[in-house]
Amino acid sequence: MKAFLRGLVLVIAAFTLGDTAMAADLENTLYLDVPAGRVVIAMRPDLAPQHVAQIKELARRGFYDGVPFHRVIAGFMAQTGDPTGTGAGGSGHKLKAEFSNEKHVRGTVSMARASDPNSADSQFYIMFAPAPSLDGQYTIWGEVTSGMEYIDQIKKGDQARNGAVTNPDKIVKMQVAADAEKAK
Repeated sequence: MKAFLRGLVLVIAAFTLGDTAMAADLENTLYLDVPAGRVVIAMRPDLAPQHVAQIKELARRGFYDGVPFHRVIAGFMAQTGDPTGTGAGGSGHKLKAEFSNEKHVRGTVSMARASDPNSADSQFYIMFAPAPSLDGQYTIWGEVTSGMEYIDQIKKGDQARNGAVTNPDKIVKMQVAADAEKAK
């Protein structure tokens, strides 16, 4: 409900303030194309400005295009962002944690990391369901505003192998909405 209300406020603001507000919204929106369709993610620079900046920079470089969802656990989350598909890769640029009081609920987009809280890089996950045990432990940087049904369709991994996926689905394309709209 909170995500819906935030989205509604953005839409109202865009219509009230005109093109400037709409452009600002598109600059902090991602289009994540997966095999089943387009997922729209509202980025949250108010929560995690450094993480949002890095995600946008990597998306603009095409870093995420073709990257597999290497770890997908039914009823929990779908993880991607490692071009090697092993869970050990990344862009090579680690970020300092930007923890917040936001909750890990269905549609939350948050950074994966190693045991070091300051080890997030390019890997992220999208929640299928609430996971209060993750709250305050991982950097939340966005939320799915539409297309969650396409995330639900991503191929699930083997529970016995911590969600590792054989022949995983891949990101078709990930782009900043402002760039995609300019290209039209």
